[in-house]
Amino acid sequence: MIAASAGGEALDNPVLVEVTRGGRVESRHRGTVAVVDASGATVFGSGDPEAPVYPRSAIKVFQALPLVETGAANRFGFGNRELALACASHSGEEGHVALAADILVRAGLGEPNLECGCHWPSSGTVARQMARNGVEPTQLHNNCSGKHSGFLCTAVHEGEATESYVQPRHVVQDRIRRTMEDVMALRLDPDEAGVDGCSIPTYAVPVRAMAHGFARLVGETGVERSRAQAGRRLIEACMAEPWYMAGTGRADVSLMEAAPGRVFVKAGAEGVYCGAVPELGLGFALKIDDGAGRASEAAAAATLSRIFRDRDAALAERFAEHSRETLRNWRKIEVGDVHAVA
Repeated sequence: MIAASAGGEALDNPVLVEVTRGGRVESRHRGTVAVVDASGATVFGSGDPEAPVYPRSAIKVFQALPLVETGAANRFGFGNRELALACASHSGEEGHVALAADILVRAGLGEPNLECGCHWPSSGTVARQMARNGVEPTQLHNNCSGKHSGFLCTAVHEGEATESYVQPRHVVQDRIRRTMEDVMALRLDPDEAGVDGCSIPTYAVPVRAMAHGFARLVGETGVERSRAQAGRRLIEACMAEPWYMAGTGRADVSLMEAAPGRVFVKAGAEGVYCGAVPELGLGFALKIDDGAGRASEAAAAATLSRIFRDRDAALAERFAEHSRETLRNWRKIEVGDVHAVA
């Protein structure tokens, strides 16, 4: 295992995505990307994949592994939708909120037990409708409420205290940290953890390690078979129910629906994106240096296009189309585009 720390910074990463206007490049987004197989070999990449970055929500599958491994998911009767929500950064739509509430009820808990904090739904449509109706958001609208509900269900199943479950030294977070260490083959120091938007610890790790972790799970190599099976179960649930993992109009949904059951992707804040191609035993991860989500989405689609380029030309072109977005002004006039750089 290698030690991961928050120190260090990637310099001079290549431009991965450009934004044009009037035939000229208006903005450029630099970053790094790594595609890795289960053995740890880099299939292709760009930039500095060893520079540590915060994964944010892109590795929620790793954090949800104990929910399956402890038997909590089976005890509470969770199917694909519940497991997908446990890995979600959802949009706070009605179906997301209702399912998160139901998950908590099954464990004898409720919204006050959550410690993820409250924010308006990331779905502008839902947020505006709530505001018009005078409805205030609750913690169930937090994009991480499904993940936190999974944490709480695991604690209840294991007979552990549910209070302060977000703290780095709590048994819930300690178990998650040890799980992530195993999956990514590195050491994580609670004293060096940052604090994520939903208040749990977040650890800076190399982009390559994130990609390798997903490859190990789908390739069932380098981790115990039971852990790989738990990872496959979560990934397959997300591929089966991508809306519950994200929401209406989200890039995660469109990318997974472009190749149903063949591709897993998960966005994270600040320009992070991870994914896996189970049939090939590959994992990928990328980070856009300036944190732009528009760039990470284009880069993720381009990465998938490159993975399938010599294997499935039609699918590769489908992902290539997702890596390009036409930009229009308020009168719907085409003014430029966002596109990945080869």
